[in-house]
Amino acid sequence: MGRSRYEEIAESLRQAIRSGVHPPGSRLPSESDLAAEWGASRGTVRQAVALLASEGLIGSRQGARRVVLRQERRQSFEQLSSFAQWARAMGCEVSSRILTRTTRPVTDEEAARLDVGPGSEVLYVLRLRHLDGEPVMVERTVYADWAAPVVRALPEDCVSIMDSIAERADIVAHYGEHLIDAVAAGSEDARLLRVRRASPLLRQRHLTYTAAGRAIEWTEDRYRAGSVVFNVMNSAAAAPLERRAGPGVAG
Repeated sequence: MGRSRYEEIAESLRQAIRSGVHPPGSRLPSESDLAAEWGASRGTVRQAVALLASEGLIGSRQGARRVVLRQERRQSFEQLSSFAQWARAMGCEVSSRILTRTTRPVTDEEAARLDVGPGSEVLYVLRLRHLDGEPVMVERTVYADWAAPVVRALPEDCVSIMDSIAERADIVAHYGEHLIDAVAAGSEDARLLRVRRASPLLRQRHLTYTAAGRAIEWTEDRYRAGSVVFNVMNSAAAAPLERRAGPGVAG
């Protein structure tokens, strides 16, 4: 089956962005100019532009033409890696700040996820993650009591807790389970991510295990809209889940 007209336009624009014809920070031609260039309707052009926006190649501010962002980057969730490893592989400057570390009783959901008994204590950690100087993700993690001491000893500006606990205590994550949905920003999220309260956020919850199947952490990541794009690739053999840097990443 051949490509539709809007897919042809999107592919041409995609190649122009990747080749540097439209470099990061530049604006795409207007919809009317693109429609004239391609002999297509503005609705068809709008579909093409929306496709590129969904891929994280372009973004926009209200009332402005679409702005070219950094080029498409992706990493498969089939390989378990830390946020810092992923960001560096994408060519981004990554930084983090631990805002809160609190020992408290486990909640019912956390107990079920971490496979610990009711009333067990966990270490709750709140972190703010930055890409290229911009706040893009609020991370809330609870660590099982056996992993908590090494996490508690890490510096506030630790870039990767996963990498650090592997190096310091040989606590290595081998398996992960990911749940993805969308939520509205609460007051804390809005303040930390510099967005309006109730703004849409992309939420990823994940549970990591050691090679022996012992739960290490249960984490909830809330990404500012446009900061990453999750992409599902389907085939008859497998359906890997991938993520790509998107709008809002560039500083």
